Amino acid sequence: MILARNLTSRLASPVWVVDGTGTVVYFNEAAETILGRRFLEGSGMPAEEWSTLFQPVDEDGNPVPYERLPLALAIRKGYPDHQTLTIRSADGVLRKIEATAFPLCAHPDECVGAVAIFWESSEA
Repeated sequence: MILARNLTSRLASPVWVVDGTGTVVYFNEAAETILGRRFLEGSGMPAEEWSTLFQPVDEDGNPVPYERLPLALAIRKGYPDHQTLTIRSADGVLRKIEATAFPLCAHPDECVGAVAIFWESSEA
């Protein structure tokens, strides 16, 4: 997890890192812009909070529960996932994003967390 945070802190792409329970470990400065929230305000946020705070909806406008979000699927299933979502950032702006998440596995049968890279959709 320390290596994931170190790597993602140097990226220009928006990135979000969670531990094996879905709790926010880190998100970088580029993610702060899209999320409308600074990392210092979101550090340690549990999945139950962040998965509802940003009010994710699918392309048909249906709410997406935590269990169906890319990060949750990466943690629970152990494989990457990609989705197009619309979120309401903490500053109230609706943003259409593309999100791809992949698991961080210490061993083939032990997922210690996940990383999501996301960006505003060009169709926004």
